Amino acid sequence: MDKETKAKYIEAVGRRKTSTARVRITESAKASFVVNETDAKDYFKTESERRIILGPILNGIKADQGKVAPKWSVEVRVSGGGTHSQAGAISHGLARALIVFDAELRGNLKTLGYLKRDPRAKERRKFGLKKARKAPQWSKR
Repeated sequence: MDKETKAKYIEAVGRRKTSTARVRITESAKASFVVNETDAKDYFKTESERRIILGPILNGIKADQGKVAPKWSVEVRVSGGGTHSQAGAISHGLARALIVFDAELRGNLKTLGYLKRDPRAKERRKFGLKKARKAPQWSKR
């Protein structure tokens, strides 16, 4: 890559549960989506996970009337968690990167819920219990 294309990308971080995704978007003539140096279709096996990662681009820009959606070259480094939480982290990071590109998209992405960092995570185990809330079997005698 030459210096001009390297300088044009926009980077953002998205998180979900224990997953963290570093998302880089670049405007390009041809749309591509690469996750951990693998094509997104190969990385995410299910259609629902693919829908989650493409949500901010498809829904956020489509909702903004009157503008032609640019094609994006998306490159993602994601780690931690399972594939579903990784998809959520990518969606979050992609929405944040799109806002840096065009601040007018913020309203649409916010109402669609892409900018909310989903705070739900696994609860820690407490002493005296088997899991976070599961207690050992109780017996009267």
